Amino acid sequence: MSEAGLEATFMASRPMLLRFLRARLGHFQEAEDLLQDLWLKLSGLETGPIADPRSYLFRMADNLVLDRRRADQRRARRDDAWTKAQSGATLDVDQRPSAEHTLLARERLRLVEHSLRQLPERTAAAFRMFRIEGKPQKAIAGEFGITVSAVEKHLQKAYRAVLAAQASLNADSEEARRPHKTEGTDVAG
Repeated sequence: MSEAGLEATFMASRPMLLRFLRARLGHFQEAEDLLQDLWLKLSGLETGPIADPRSYLFRMADNLVLDRRRADQRRARRDDAWTKAQSGATLDVDQRPSAEHTLLARERLRLVEHSLRQLPERTAAAFRMFRIEGKPQKAIAGEFGITVSAVEKHLQKAYRAVLAAQASLNADSEEARRPHKTEGTDVAG
């Protein structure tokens, strides 16, 4: 098929090519742009006879989609690298937590430790072994001479205590943020 025949096939297949590109790209305008690129490629193309010109056009369209995606990925990587380079070069941010955050974390830890001290010794030990040391429940059960189910019950009891401690801390902080009433007037606390 000659160039004129390929261009005629393009014109006859244009609506199907546009649907194909739109399905691949998701955007009508981008599909139109690639269809225009395909037409420009065809007009400058010197080919010999093509057995199945319609399939040839769809393959060209598919290759244009792949080229567009690769270019977008390269652009995104380049932009990301540039952003990281710029942010690393210009920002000297202190990564340490603020004093307020440190105090709140210490208070939480103190409350959790206090809650764990109130638990039976075996429950607190099972919690520490599991959560801090990373021991499997089966190993804890073997060490204590109890079943895995019993270890799970100890852990549930410890989790409830920790959650209660956190809830009391949250309640205290919410209470501190609420306005207090003093002799009929609202005063922020």
